Amino acid sequence: MKNLDLNLLPQLQVLLELRNVSRAAERLQLSQPATSAAMARLRRHFDDELLVRNGRTYELTPFAQSLVPLVDEAMLHIQRATRVRSGFDATTSEREFVIAASDYAAALIVGPLRGILQREAPQVVVDFVPTSGLQGTMAEYSRMDLLVGPTGYRMQGESKQLFRDSFVAVADAGNPVLHLPRLTLEDLVAVPHAVGYFGEGISTPADKLFESRGVRRRVAAVVAGFLSLPLLVEGTDLVALVPRMLASRAQRGANIEVLEFTEELEAALVEAMYWHPSQTEDPANVWLRSVVQRACSQLHEIFPVTAHPVVVSAGHSS
Repeated sequence: MKNLDLNLLPQLQVLLELRNVSRAAERLQLSQPATSAAMARLRRHFDDELLVRNGRTYELTPFAQSLVPLVDEAMLHIQRATRVRSGFDATTSEREFVIAASDYAAALIVGPLRGILQREAPQVVVDFVPTSGLQGTMAEYSRMDLLVGPTGYRMQGESKQLFRDSFVAVADAGNPVLHLPRLTLEDLVAVPHAVGYFGEGISTPADKLFESRGVRRRVAAVVAGFLSLPLLVEGTDLVALVPRMLASRAQRGANIEVLEFTEELEAALVEAMYWHPSQTEDPANVWLRSVVQRACSQLHEIFPVTAHPVVVSAGHSS
């Protein structure tokens, strides 16, 4: 223990997970020289290269692979020890919680969650961090209190469903597609689309809707996430598929219309919260989960949708 600075342990965990010094520096919010120096110290301590180049990427050495579960377990115990409390009193706590969530989920949850915190836990801080780049692994859960994300993507940890949403199409109020008396899926894919990107090989329920019908959209613009899509279509001939409650939120400040899908074309989106099993009985985490769930129970009342009379159906245009 005298020969190892324990401040290197979090850096070791991230380096073993990402296998890249530059990306690890970004995650750790350190400079690349500082992260490289930490890597050099770790190599000297363990007398092992830890990361070795294989073409354009790096791989873990066999010894480094054996370290992964040990380091993850050590970090989990350290974090649990530093969070130990004889109890948790939300009214006086100054605890800072970390919740990983997509831009869409955060945009919906922050408002009602903040209202509850102001009334019941005025000194508690909730820090939302993006889920982009996360894999839903146990090592990641050990660095956060909750992760809010969609079901159906094999994320690890304990989970509980929070809310259900469905997809609608959004378009500028002056888009000619709104003047069609009967809009079909065939008509919808014929116009240019703006789509959200969530990572290589990740399909959203909206993507799967078109895939299941054997049709392809005319993709004209791609952005990260859902949040900017309603603003992107405003003033253009683009359409986009977004979650219904996000469309409702965007309607308040943008000149857009919402197009409903018929029941046979409904693309559902179910969001859940995930946490490490070791936090299941932690009083602070139990309280946080209850507050997040209460905030989400208000969402359908807060974000009602005003839809355009045009309904997108599966039939062919007449």
